[in-house]
Amino acid sequence: MHVFGAWLGIWRGFSSRIPSTFIRCGSSMSPQGDRPVENTIRGALVSNLEPVHLEIVNESYMHNVPPSSETHFKILIVSPKFEGLTPIKRHRMVNDVVKASLNGGFVHALSLETKTPSQWDPKCKVEPSPKCLGGFGR
Repeated sequence: MHVFGAWLGIWRGFSSRIPSTFIRCGSSMSPQGDRPVENTIRGALVSNLEPVHLEIVNESYMHNVPPSSETHFKILIVSPKFEGLTPIKRHRMVNDVVKASLNGGFVHALSLETKTPSQWDPKCKVEPSPKCLGGFGR
């Protein structure tokens, strides 16, 4: 997990090349149109890393943040651009793309799973994180 900052600045626009799919948010499905930060991240990852598979899960609802926040994300990305790179270099690539795409905005928590196409099992999906204990291990 990599921490970019303490709170999220809302980004004004997002890429028009974003696939029109759905995301998981809690137990419900939400159209992506109302997720500007997630859409910005998705657009940047698609255009820069050309993934063959990409899952982005907004886990903000699991934390002590206002409703509809976009502060905590879990990403599974499968890209041929990861071939020959160590996991830390892959994570740095993703972090750099996300950081640049947010134009000064912040994501508090970003959990990454980075795979090459040969490492990825299509049956593998992003597993939900454990419930947040509210800080300080409470």
